Amino acid sequence: MSHAPLTNRLLRRAIATSVASVALMVATPAIAASCSGNGIELQVLGSGGPELIGDRASTSYLIRRDGSPSVLIDSGGGSALRFAESGAKVSDLDVVLFSHFHIDHSADFVALVKSSYFQNRTRPLAVLGPIGNATFPSTTQFLQSLFAKPGGSYRYLSDYLPADRKASSGAYALTPSDIETDEALPKVVFEKEGLRVSALNPHHGNVPALAWRVETGGASIVFSGDTDGKNLEELATRADLLVAHNAIPQSATGWILDLHMPPSQIGRIAATAKVHDLVLSHRMTRSLGQEDATRAAIARSWSGEIRFANDLDFFAVKPH
Repeated sequence: MSHAPLTNRLLRRAIATSVASVALMVATPAIAASCSGNGIELQVLGSGGPELIGDRASTSYLIRRDGSPSVLIDSGGGSALRFAESGAKVSDLDVVLFSHFHIDHSADFVALVKSSYFQNRTRPLAVLGPIGNATFPSTTQFLQSLFAKPGGSYRYLSDYLPADRKASSGAYALTPSDIETDEALPKVVFEKEGLRVSALNPHHGNVPALAWRVETGGASIVFSGDTDGKNLEELATRADLLVAHNAIPQSATGWILDLHMPPSQIGRIAATAKVHDLVLSHRMTRSLGQEDATRAAIARSWSGEIRFANDLDFFAVKPH
């Protein structure tokens, strides 16, 4: 009797197992550094964009102060799982910042809010984000469309948007603010217990958007958000860390340049603003695999170290 069919089946199974193992290794996010629990640290919860790439959640970042989660920036699809994997809880947060309301920056916010039901948060949670227009809601409208009665998609959770009386009494409530600033001049929009947040309206096509600067523990972190890069230098001046979105390659042309900045623009901003460290995130299929060209384009203007973000990476932020 020939054993060739059985041998072939076993061989195919072995090959499939090896391929699956390699794929799992590739899909596992690399960790830049482990959390030290000391000083100011940035953790990347979502390093991708709107594409469904297996090892990347959509955009989200977490700032930790001495190990404790403090500031959440954006909450794109898949990032709620990363938030849980990070060990953070909504009850830890001091403020939530939205850059804009594209799906890849906001889709998992409801999941985070619902998770807080099982935690012991007793203080209001400030939620700051952009104003609206005919196509996009303001931050207040965004929360109302989710939670408010009547009409909210998740109105069974309306207790998270109570009347001002309950919010002002110190009970847990989401307290949204619509932030409008000048396109060229940053404005301080939030201060609390050694934490200061400034915002600037960058250009992201027709989308109301905000770039953020968070200062705490003597360190400063700037988040470009999605933007063509105009007018970011003032907000990023001497930042200890600039998190810039690398959604397009240097070779990009046409309408996409109205939404995102090519690497050469990132380099010019980093150089003009004299930032100390640079992390590239919001990585997409069109920019993945272009790392060498991206480094070269940035290095024409800026000579510092360039690091590429992956999900759950930690970056220590050193004051300068």
